[in-house]
Formats: sequence, C-alpha cells, structure tokens
Amino acid sequence: MIYKMGELFCGPGGIAMGAQMADIGDPQWGISHAWANDFDADACATYTHNICPQDPDSVICQDVHTLDFDDLKNVSSITALSFGAPCNDFSVVGEQKGFNGKYGPLYSYGVNALKFFNPDWFMFENVSGIRSANDGKAFEKIQNDMKEAGYRLYPNLYRFEDYGIPQARHRMIIIGIRDDLPYEFKVPSYKDYKMKTCRQAIEEPSIPPNAPNNERTQQSERVIQRLQYIKPGENAWTANIPEELKLNVRGAKLSQVYRRLDPDKPSYTITGSGGGGTHVYHWNEPRALTNRERARLQTFPDDYKFYGKKESVRKQIGMAVPPEGAKIIFEAVLKTFAGIPYKSVEPVWADK
Repeated sequence: MIYKMGELFCGPGGIAMGAQMADIGDPQWGISHAWANDFDADACATYTHNICPQDPDSVICQDVHTLDFDDLKNVSSITALSFGAPCNDFSVVGEQKGFNGKYGPLYSYGVNALKFFNPDWFMFENVSGIRSANDGKAFEKIQNDMKEAGYRLYPNLYRFEDYGIPQARHRMIIIGIRDDLPYEFKVPSYKDYKMKTCRQAIEEPSIPPNAPNNERTQQSERVIQRLQYIKPGENAWTANIPEELKLNVRGAKLSQVYRRLDPDKPSYTITGSGGGGTHVYHWNEPRALTNRERARLQTFPDDYKFYGKKESVRKQIGMAVPPEGAKIIFEAVLKTFAGIPYKSVEPVWADK
C-alpha cells in the first residue's frame, strides 16, 4: 500500500522528506506526496523545489482560512494526512496563549480535513508545551475533537535526541488511526539509537563548499568580544563576562541568548528566531551558525535548498520537523499497517 499523503501547514517539507525516506524493506509499502498547503511563499517554494518539482500545482500557497477542501480533492484524493499547525501559542518559550492566541485554534482545520477526506491515518505534530496550555484543557479538547472525527489516538512526547537526532528537540506527536481499521500503533523504540553530537552532525563529513544556504552571518565586534568569554555550553547569563560586555536585560533571561553549543552533546533546540542573540552559536568560532549548519542539526540533506532571504530560511529551518525523526515515526506507521513487528516503548508524557 502506497499511502497518498496530504499536508496542512507543510512548512519547508521536513515531514514530507521524512515520508519520502521511510523504507520498511518492501517496495509495496510507502508514502507519496499528494498535495500540501502553507501560507508562507518561501516555504512553499522550498517545499516545491525539494519534494515535488514535477508537480508544482500540488502545493497550494494560501491562507488555510480560505482553503477549499473540494479544490484539494480535485488535486488528489488522500489516504493519509499530516498537519503541524503553527505552535507559537503553545510554546513554552513565549506567552503560551493556547486557544486564546492567533495560532492555537488552527488545529481545527486539520480536524475538518479528517472529517472531509477520511484518511486511514494521520500525524499531528506540535511543541511539548501544548500539554499544559490553558491548564491542560487545550490538549484535551484537541484530542476529543480528533476522536469525534473517528480516530483512535496514539500520542507521545518524542525526545528526538533519544533517536539519534543531533538536537534536543521535544515534540508532542499524535498518530491517529481510523476507528474502523484493526491496527494498533506502538511508539517506536529509541534504545538501539546512539547519541549524535552537534560536532558530528556539522563536521562529519564537512559541508561541501557549494552547499546552498551556507553563507555566514556577520557578527559585530562587540558580539565577537562577548562570545570569546562564553565557553561551550554557556550562555550570556552563566558565563564570566566583563561588565562592559554584559547584556542590560531585565526580567526573563532565556538560556538560548548567546548560548554556545557543547560539541560533545546534541544541540539545544533549533528555533525560527534569531534576534537578540538567539541565532545558535558555534562552540569554537565566535560566530552564529550558518543556515546550512542549522539544517544539518535538523537532519536535512546538504542538497536541500531553502528559498528566501537569510532570515526567512532561518525561520523555515527552525519551524520544521527533522526529516530523520519523521522517517522513524512513519516507518513505524507503515510497519503497523503491514503487520511487521518492531521494537516499541511505552508512551512518554513528561520531559526528563
């Protein structure tokens, strides 16, 4: 069975790339691209170039509020759906407005798509903070709406660094299987994966000189001086920085600010932000990472070209799902439907 997957809020294609890479050793089982939707023009251009260059009309760059599911059905029917609605209002880094924010209710378009297309299964992805938004009521309602659409749910907090992804990235992912289908998904085991450090990800092998999106960001002399006092793994608040180079900030002090990577550990979470010292900084050189280095930490291949200005590319990379992480989950889904046993673990609900 080759599942035809539609995507809402597709971003630059991390989930789609993972779906294309999914391989369970039987060519009769796989996931193919059907259509995708996003509002961001640069992300749509990136997705089209890398995922479906021969079928550009299958990527609909349009506000989801105005999207007509009948138009999508005319592009292609689907048997699988993925949607990772923008997570800004559920993120623990920020105000965490939940359903009271601009982005919180967007998941409902995915639920409506489930009702309209009735796919065999779906994947929903969001930040770990979604569990506590609106005192936990937001996540409860999201799950209830998915169940009412006719699906059994298999939620799990995936800590991608446990699966060999070179980044501490924690995401709540729900796999849903239609109620009338007799399959039970299990969370794939992480116990056979080895930790991959950010040094390994960025340096082994070296990034080719012609790799796209590898332009360096120019640092001011003051930033360079500040970084020279920050050791690997430290940030602007934990390092012993001279008074004249310290940041004049009151209130919350984010740990990512001028934080240098520890080369012997996975990276901290790559985000779409970059201002105010949040670019992600090299452990040895006094500079921010290039977008290609950030893409490596997100497990995108070196020939994956991102479109747009440098700031847009940084945002796309930070908002994406690591393709290698999505691949692991999709392979577990395919094995579930194919009846192929695989190692599994109990679902996780809380961070370590």
